[in-house]
Amino acid sequence: MQNTKDTLIQELEAYIPYDETESRHKDTILEFLSSCKNCFERTNLAGHITGSAFLLNKDKTKILLMHHKKLNKWLQFGGHADSSTDILGVAIREAQEESGIQDITPLYTTIFDVDDHVIPANATKSEPKHHHYDIRYVLTTSQEQFATNRESMELKWVELDKAENYIHSESSKRVIVKLKKLLD
Repeated sequence: MQNTKDTLIQELEAYIPYDETESRHKDTILEFLSSCKNCFERTNLAGHITGSAFLLNKDKTKILLMHHKKLNKWLQFGGHADSSTDILGVAIREAQEESGIQDITPLYTTIFDVDDHVIPANATKSEPKHHHYDIRYVLTTSQEQFATNRESMELKWVELDKAENYIHSESSKRVIVKLKKLLD
């Protein structure tokens, strides 16, 4: 089946949120997709669809995190759709580009989490404050070796039980909690 905007809308409609906060994010993203023609383009200055990847090791005991240079925060991998409506593909591509690991596969091909967060204005790029409507997936790899890229200060395999000590956004912590419950 070809991935389209309508396919993503159907996947989101079928997705069952974890809590009230995520339910609000789902509704916001669905409204955005329904009302916006260029929702997959970063040139849409109001906001755009992004894909995130929570990359686990083969034993599903560790998560690979990136210490982001500009944001000075530990984050999961992810980025802009750049016209692609295959958001799982976007998440895989971003994880590959940001980790140097090519052997990455979905643990689940379905959406694992959704989030709507505001990105602050960036005067250097002449970008106003805007939204990232983030569709999140859980991926896995058997490869332990990784490589940093220009966006990262450091990458690190972190025990899943300790990941909340690194990640400080509530929405990413929600994903870690969901993962731990699922994998226990």
